[in-house]
Amino acid sequence: MEPVEVASYTIHSVFAGLWTGSVLFVTLSVLPLARDGNLNAAPLDAVGNRLTTISRFSAVVLFLTGSHMAGVRHTGETLFETEGGWLVLAMIGFWLALMATVEIGAKKLRDGTERDKVREPARNARAFFLAASLFALLLLVTAGLLSAHNLGFL
Repeated sequence: MEPVEVASYTIHSVFAGLWTGSVLFVTLSVLPLARDGNLNAAPLDAVGNRLTTISRFSAVVLFLTGSHMAGVRHTGETLFETEGGWLVLAMIGFWLALMATVEIGAKKLRDGTERDKVREPARNARAFFLAASLFALLLLVTAGLLSAHNLGFL
Protein backbone atom coordinates (compact mmCIF):
# COMPACT_ATOMS: atom_id res chain seq x y z
CA MET A 1 0.00 0.00 0.00
CA GLU A 2 1.24 3.46 -0.89
CA PRO A 3 2.04 6.02 1.83
CA VAL A 4 -0.84 8.25 0.70
CA GLU A 5 -3.31 5.40 1.18
CA VAL A 6 -1.85 4.56 4.60
CA ALA A 7 -2.17 8.21 5.61
CA SER A 8 -5.76 8.34 4.31
CA TYR A 9 -6.80 5.24 6.26
CA THR A 10 -5.08 6.46 9.42
CA ILE A 11 -6.46 10.00 9.30
CA HIS A 12 -9.90 8.66 8.39
CA SER A 13 -9.88 6.30 11.39
CA VAL A 14 -8.68 8.96 13.84
CA PHE A 15 -11.35 11.47 12.83
CA ALA A 16 -14.08 8.83 12.73
CA GLY A 17 -13.17 7.91 16.30
CA LEU A 18 -13.03 11.55 17.38
CA TRP A 19 -16.40 12.37 15.85
CA THR A 20 -18.27 9.29 17.01
CA GLY A 21 -16.67 9.42 20.46
CA SER A 22 -17.63 13.08 20.86
CA VAL A 23 -21.24 12.38 19.93
CA LEU A 24 -21.46 9.41 22.30
CA PHE A 25 -19.86 11.42 25.12
CA VAL A 26 -22.38 14.24 24.76
CA THR A 27 -25.28 11.77 24.56
CA LEU A 28 -24.23 9.60 27.49
CA SER A 29 -22.55 12.13 29.79
CA VAL A 30 -23.44 15.74 29.06
CA LEU A 31 -27.15 15.44 28.26
CA PRO A 32 -28.05 13.56 31.45
CA LEU A 33 -26.21 16.16 33.55
CA ALA A 34 -28.04 18.98 31.76
CA ARG A 35 -31.44 17.25 31.96
CA ASP A 36 -30.96 16.86 35.73
CA GLY A 37 -29.94 20.52 36.09
CA ASN A 38 -26.41 19.62 37.23
CA LEU A 39 -24.77 21.69 34.50
CA ASN A 40 -24.77 25.45 34.02
CA ALA A 41 -25.81 27.14 30.78
CA ALA A 42 -22.35 28.46 29.83
CA PRO A 43 -20.64 25.02 29.80
CA LEU A 44 -23.62 23.52 27.95
CA ASP A 45 -23.36 26.23 25.31
CA ALA A 46 -19.61 25.65 25.05
CA VAL A 47 -20.12 21.88 24.64
CA GLY A 48 -22.63 22.51 21.86
CA ASN A 49 -20.24 24.88 20.09
CA ARG A 50 -17.26 22.53 20.48
CA LEU A 51 -19.25 19.54 19.25
CA THR A 52 -20.40 21.49 16.20
CA THR A 53 -16.79 22.41 15.41
CA ILE A 54 -15.58 18.83 15.84
CA SER A 55 -18.48 17.53 13.77
CA ARG A 56 -18.00 19.91 10.87
CA PHE A 57 -14.23 19.49 10.73
CA SER A 58 -14.46 15.70 11.04
CA ALA A 59 -17.16 15.54 8.36
CA VAL A 60 -14.92 17.40 5.92
CA VAL A 61 -11.87 15.27 6.74
CA LEU A 62 -13.91 12.06 6.42
CA PHE A 63 -15.37 13.23 3.13
CA LEU A 64 -11.92 13.96 1.70
CA THR A 65 -10.16 10.84 2.97
CA GLY A 66 -13.17 8.61 2.27
CA SER A 67 -13.47 9.95 -1.27
CA HIS A 68 -9.80 9.23 -1.85
CA MET A 69 -10.07 5.69 -0.48
CA ALA A 70 -13.24 4.96 -2.45
CA GLY A 71 -11.69 6.40 -5.62
CA VAL A 72 -8.68 4.12 -5.26
CA ARG A 73 -10.75 0.97 -4.59
CA HIS A 74 -13.91 1.51 -6.63
CA THR A 75 -15.20 2.55 -10.01
CA GLY A 76 -18.74 3.73 -10.59
CA GLU A 77 -19.64 0.18 -11.53
CA THR A 78 -18.10 -1.53 -8.48
CA LEU A 79 -19.58 1.07 -6.16
CA PHE A 80 -23.12 0.07 -7.16
CA GLU A 81 -22.64 -3.62 -7.96
CA THR A 82 -20.43 -5.11 -5.22
CA GLU A 83 -20.77 -5.74 -1.50
CA GLY A 84 -17.82 -3.45 -0.81
CA GLY A 85 -19.41 -0.69 -2.85
CA TRP A 86 -22.72 -1.11 -1.04
CA LEU A 87 -20.92 -0.80 2.29
CA VAL A 88 -19.29 2.43 1.08
CA LEU A 89 -22.71 3.76 0.03
CA ALA A 90 -24.17 2.78 3.40
CA MET A 91 -21.35 4.67 5.10
CA ILE A 92 -22.14 7.75 3.03
CA GLY A 93 -25.78 7.54 4.10
CA PHE A 94 -24.87 7.17 7.78
CA TRP A 95 -22.32 10.00 7.41
CA LEU A 96 -25.04 12.32 6.05
CA ALA A 97 -27.49 11.28 8.75
CA LEU A 98 -24.89 11.77 11.50
CA MET A 99 -24.01 15.20 10.17
CA ALA A 100 -27.65 16.30 10.07
CA THR A 101 -28.63 14.95 13.50
CA VAL A 102 -25.57 16.44 15.21
CA GLU A 103 -26.19 19.85 13.64
CA ILE A 104 -29.85 19.86 14.70
CA GLY A 105 -29.13 18.39 18.13
CA ALA A 106 -26.32 20.85 18.87
CA LYS A 107 -28.52 23.77 17.80
CA LYS A 108 -31.31 22.59 20.10
CA LEU A 109 -28.78 22.07 22.89
CA ARG A 110 -27.60 25.67 22.60
CA ASP A 111 -31.16 27.06 22.35
CA GLY A 112 -32.12 28.63 25.62
CA THR A 113 -28.65 28.76 27.13
CA GLU A 114 -28.61 32.53 26.68
CA ARG A 115 -31.61 32.55 29.06
CA ASP A 116 -29.71 30.25 31.48
CA LYS A 117 -31.88 27.28 30.55
CA VAL A 118 -30.33 23.81 30.53
CA ARG A 119 -33.04 21.23 31.24
CA GLU A 120 -35.34 22.22 28.40
CA PRO A 121 -32.62 22.42 25.71
CA ALA A 122 -31.22 19.07 26.85
CA ARG A 123 -34.67 17.47 26.64
CA ASN A 124 -35.26 19.00 23.19
CA ALA A 125 -31.88 17.78 21.91
CA ARG A 126 -32.09 14.27 23.37
CA ALA A 127 -33.91 12.55 20.49
CA PHE A 128 -31.48 14.00 17.96
CA PHE A 129 -28.46 12.91 19.97
CA LEU A 130 -29.88 9.43 20.45
CA ALA A 131 -30.34 9.21 16.67
CA ALA A 132 -26.85 10.64 16.11
CA SER A 133 -25.40 8.05 18.49
CA LEU A 134 -27.15 5.29 16.57
CA PHE A 135 -25.77 6.62 13.27
CA ALA A 136 -22.30 6.91 14.81
CA LEU A 137 -22.41 3.29 15.93
CA LEU A 138 -23.76 2.17 12.55
CA LEU A 139 -20.89 4.01 10.87
CA LEU A 140 -18.35 2.21 13.03
CA VAL A 141 -19.98 -1.19 12.45
CA THR A 142 -20.11 -0.56 8.71
CA ALA A 143 -16.46 0.49 8.75
CA GLY A 144 -15.59 -2.78 10.48
CA LEU A 145 -17.58 -4.77 7.92
CA LEU A 146 -15.90 -2.88 5.09
CA SER A 147 -12.48 -3.58 6.57
CA ALA A 148 -13.35 -7.26 6.92
CA HIS A 149 -14.58 -7.28 3.32
CA ASN A 150 -11.41 -5.60 2.04
CA LEU A 151 -9.30 -8.15 3.89
CA GLY A 152 -11.26 -11.02 2.32
CA PHE A 153 -13.14 -12.18 5.41
CA LEU A 154 -16.58 -11.40 3.98
